[in-house]
Amino acid sequence: MEKKLMRSNDRVIAGVCGGLGEYLNIDISIVRIGYVVITVASCFTAILLYIAMAIIIPEKDQFIR
Repeated sequence: MEKKLMRSNDRVIAGVCGGLGEYLNIDISIVRIGYVVITVASCFTAILLYIAMAIIIPEKDQFIR
């Protein structure tokens, strides 16, 4: 089965970090902490990346039938 990047149902805001954690087989908490560090280090411009990923990455429920 082919792995696809999809937003997770284990979500805090939009499920982007959860989806990345599931796709990369990394603990979701580590992905979330890493995202917060990157966001602060980039003077909060990583928020735009998060919004773009929330729009582009499909939800997991769309493909389950």
